[in-house]
Amino acid sequence: MTERTTVRLPEDLLDRARRKAAAEGRTLTSLIEDGLRLVVSESRKTAKSKRLLPRVSKAGGGAMPGIELTAISALQEMDDLDNIRKIRQPE
Repeated sequence: MTERTTVRLPEDLLDRARRKAAAEGRTLTSLIEDGLRLVVSESRKTAKSKRLLPRVSKAGGGAMPGIELTAISALQEMDDLDNIRKIRQPE
């Protein structure tokens, strides 16, 4: 069911929204509706997502076990694997 409501928006934002809707060949209502759906769905996702904490060494000093600081290629590989994990996880 569709409901009618009144919203107050800054004039410059409303003008930009109207131009964008016109450029895409759609109504201002459909543009606002899509934007609200996006914001509402993002807030649900972020509320459920778990915060990732960096790994911390429990050693008394130095690098984590298994990390060889003289092997640059190993450090680069670990960094690449971390980046891949971040890309695969939704934010």
